[in-house]
Amino acid sequence: MKLLIIELKKVLTYKTFWIIIGLYFLFLGLGIVMAEYIVNAMVDDMNKRLPIPLPHAVLFNFPDIWQNLTFFASIRYVLIFPAIVVIILITNEFTNKTVRQNIVNGMSRNEFIFSKLQVVFWMALVITIILTLVMFILGLSHSDSQSLSMMFNRFNFVIGFFIQMLTILCYAFFTAFLLRNTGLAIALFTLYATIIEPVIYFFLRAPFMWENKVYTYLPVNAVIRVVEYPAIPALKRLMNLQLQESVTLLGCAMPLLYSAVMIGLVFLIFNRKDL
Repeated sequence: MKLLIIELKKVLTYKTFWIIIGLYFLFLGLGIVMAEYIVNAMVDDMNKRLPIPLPHAVLFNFPDIWQNLTFFASIRYVLIFPAIVVIILITNEFTNKTVRQNIVNGMSRNEFIFSKLQVVFWMALVITIILTLVMFILGLSHSDSQSLSMMFNRFNFVIGFFIQMLTILCYAFFTAFLLRNTGLAIALFTLYATIIEPVIYFFLRAPFMWENKVYTYLPVNAVIRVVEYPAIPALKRLMNLQLQESVTLLGCAMPLLYSAVMIGLVFLIFNRKDL
């Protein structure tokens, strides 16, 4: 608890933290609003050619809201914002030489790593709680029926989102400890998550490649696949998608395994490397 209090004093007074987290929720909100508009525009266009029109997509009704909003909150281009915060918080310790000062003052290397892991865990948990409260309020205001069984029918998507957020922050945690330079770590992390891995993903799925499932094991893709699609029935007709019914234990296992490996590597590297 003492380590967490020390870290919170650093984090909560850091203006950059609030700006980037604010941008995360801003882009998330804009993405959700635009998604409903874009999908319904596609539905309207298709309805011109269908004898029986498709219903409009509704994102905010219980129980589908749990799946819909966690899907949009876990798009790779949105997830990088909290990850950048973790990178900055950790690399600043190396840039400002405060990590060395902490060790000189009696903090062990393992305690230093644990202090940063606590920040990662609590950041993932707090973001999940805030998103859950927003979803609950929106669901109450948009749903006609409000029975408890219906309201929490797909709540496991929230647990899946927490695992997604925790894993992506662990990736950032690993990148920061590995590179120790703020600009380089942010650039490499963002480049890999948003450009390099998507290119590898589509290359592995290209028609000229041999049939394989390697793309499902790519680190960021393993995170994205926990909540793979929103609960919009029209998408099944529009894009021929097999809609996800629930978060699976197997789907969560791969991101958690990646997290465990990266945390283990941080302990190994940090304890052997000069400060």
